[in-house]
Amino acid sequence: MRRLTREDVTKAVVRADDVTIAEIIGTGATVDELAEAQAWIVNDEPLMNAGKPLARGRVGELVDILTDLDSIEDDDKEPGPVAG
Repeated sequence: MRRLTREDVTKAVVRADDVTIAEIIGTGATVDELAEAQAWIVNDEPLMNAGKPLARGRVGELVDILTDLDSIEDDDKEPGPVAG
């Protein structure tokens, strides 16, 4: 299996900055593992209901990185105080 490249990550995780891209590549994960991590983030409940074990190893690391990225984006979208 082929390890992730910068191009792979930028195609799959459009909103990733350089630090996040480096973190993702630094896990040593493959394209398939990144896809699995993204599936966990989008569909964690159906995967657990299907008896799939929780993501571990490199997939677990990717889930953590992508979840952190999503939470940072959510923080950026929260409305700030209204100037008056």
